[in-house]
Amino acid sequence: MMSVLLTGMNIDANPNPALERSRKKVLIVVSPIWEESAVKILTGIARCQRKFGGWEIQLDNEGLSLKDESWYTRQKWNGVISRHVNSFQVEMCRRLGCPLVDVNNARPFAGVPNVALNNVAIGQLGGEHLIDRGFSQFGFCGYSNLEWSLDRRKGFSEALAVTGRSCKVLESEHPVYESWHCTPDWQTREQEAIAAWLAAMPKPVGVMACNDFLALSVIAAAAHAGLRVPEDVAVLGANDDTIRCEMSHPPLSSVASSHVLSGYRSAEILELLMNGQSIEDMDLVVDPDEVVTRQSTDILAVEDKRIAAAVRFISQNACKGITVGDVLKHAGMARTQLEEKFRQCFGRSPQAEIRRVQLARIRNLLLTTDLPLRAISEIAGFAHPEYMIVFFKREVGESPGRYRRRASVSRSIDNEGDDEV
Repeated sequence: MMSVLLTGMNIDANPNPALERSRKKVLIVVSPIWEESAVKILTGIARCQRKFGGWEIQLDNEGLSLKDESWYTRQKWNGVISRHVNSFQVEMCRRLGCPLVDVNNARPFAGVPNVALNNVAIGQLGGEHLIDRGFSQFGFCGYSNLEWSLDRRKGFSEALAVTGRSCKVLESEHPVYESWHCTPDWQTREQEAIAAWLAAMPKPVGVMACNDFLALSVIAAAAHAGLRVPEDVAVLGANDDTIRCEMSHPPLSSVASSHVLSGYRSAEILELLMNGQSIEDMDLVVDPDEVVTRQSTDILAVEDKRIAAAVRFISQNACKGITVGDVLKHAGMARTQLEEKFRQCFGRSPQAEIRRVQLARIRNLLLTTDLPLRAISEIAGFAHPEYMIVFFKREVGESPGRYRRRASVSRSIDNEGDDEV
């Protein structure tokens, strides 16, 4: 247990004065109110700091320490973790010799350890998800002045380019965080611009927004333009803010970024720095988890009913050892016709689609079960586990065993404390 200071409120859970004096005092700057990622980052920090006996934490959830020198002169901090690092904060921490860890997605400051999401990979997952849904028209909605949004757009465009596709882009300038100018008027103008953009695009279209906050505006704009979600416009967000996603109508699909792990890693780094240790890698990049599919993208945008039937057949039977010949019989099509249509719709062959479904099943079994590889290979439709291991390593770049061990660390951090009262 620990004494936690939250904006002036002292919740004293352990009255032992000697123990309290020994705890490291840590300032955390993050806004749980309007930051989608804030709660998850704080969850990761909270879980990690328990390993070190607990910190005495003060949470600056209004960003006052980003411009008020008294936050640093009135009391001595052993360390700072900030979601909104700026030059003032960097200079204050440097002057006072206080370790600072940046858990932001902006351009890192020299000499400040940075824990950032792999935003290009987030965009790539989004693009692949919409391609898998059969879309041939795509759009990306983001912010022109936020680097993490530009990186997500880059990854989205790269995923489309692999299959010879491109996307329409709508980007506006987001108000600077400290100015608090995300007013109702600003949001109304945003939605009107998005509605006009959506109306002008061919349908059906798959649209990714740079985050869930903007994705909700896209859904609202679609309704304003008289468009159905997902039938006319499929909408995908990012960050998987569960509350926002579930409150949306329809519920919002989203790329799950690893914010809990980001918070956890930032706390690990800060503890090392507070103990006088150095770190070699100043920039740590955390990969996203997966796409959480909800109703806003739960559609197969394929006009050809035979191709749609073939896709459903593969989805249901890929792990039963089917071949392309079986798909041909089910769809009632010639091989050359099926191959051509598949490449037009999905940018890959029917055989590649079978392998894609098998790979997704293997990943899921590695992450959610303790089954041995022999059992997993049988469930996924491979005659021999050796074939599956070679296939998996070729597709993923690492062996199934290594993938399982690496992923289990991240999942244990995410799930740590779930059974606590």
